Amino acid sequence: MRAIRQGDVILLPVQEVTGEMILHLTLAEGEFIGHQHHITEDEAQLFQQGDTLDLRVFSETTFLD
Repeated sequence: MRAIRQGDVILLPVQEVTGEMILHLTLAEGEFIGHQHHITEDEAQLFQQGDTLDLRVFSETTFLD
């Protein structure tokens, strides 16, 4: 997998997901207009450790809005 960037969000591949699972799939809130960048499909889990978010995706395709 390669790095993917959309607005305020950059997704980087990692070998291991760490942190505590959180119940929402919002990756960031836009700085200027408050738009939330979130995963729109339910086939993912989001984990947080400090300021770092790890995203585990279970499907071949998912959408980052």
